[in-house]
Amino acid sequence: MKKNLIWLIAAFILTALNVGAQKVSPTLTYIDKDGNPHDTLCIEDGQAPVDVTFHANPSDMGDLTPSYEWHFYKKDGTEGGNKELFVRYEEETQYTFTESGSYTIILKTILDSEGTQLDDETITVFIADSYLEFPNAFSPNNGDEFNNIFKAKRHKSLVSFHAYIINRWGQKLYDWTDPDGGWDGKYKGKDVKDGVYFLLCKARGADGKEYNIRKDVNLLRKFVEGGRTGGTN
Repeated sequence: MKKNLIWLIAAFILTALNVGAQKVSPTLTYIDKDGNPHDTLCIEDGQAPVDVTFHANPSDMGDLTPSYEWHFYKKDGTEGGNKELFVRYEEETQYTFTESGSYTIILKTILDSEGTQLDDETITVFIADSYLEFPNAFSPNNGDEFNNIFKAKRHKSLVSFHAYIINRWGQKLYDWTDPDGGWDGKYKGKDVKDGVYFLLCKARGADGKEYNIRKDVNLLRKFVEGGRTGGTN
């Protein structure tokens, strides 16, 4: 009887030590708009859309087969308020963030059928509000590397985008759907004349903001100011 009790106590101690060694070290990975990969604990100033993969990174699990719950929350504007969006149940899970805002992702790890659970782990993701701004002019083929392409001067968190260049007769010369794209001042492979053209751009931000931009575009191939191409306003 005494020997059996010793074995039971020893088994209990070993089990407790084994369970106490378990841990998860969650991280997230994503590729930014410039094509750079990131492996980190949070996103502090992200821009949508962005594909993010969440990794539980379990260790010292031994013979245990844990289950995972990723609880996704978004701050809802009330003081301290978070709205639960959904739950995922994989060791690794992927989500595409298409809306701006502050997100909290909580990982719950259940070790066994008895419900033994590790401490919750938290990851935060912040997706910035959108903005979009174009210059007034550009000067392609002017003998230097400045302002050769008419494109957005600044942009962030755009989930849809379509821009057109129109001449004074209403003819479409060029269009593009990538916010990083732009017009090189050509039509069907040939340079167009210096002059005033027109930009029409429709876009939508991750924050729901709608952009409907209409503005003149001054094409100034021969314009040089102080030995450097102008047209950056």
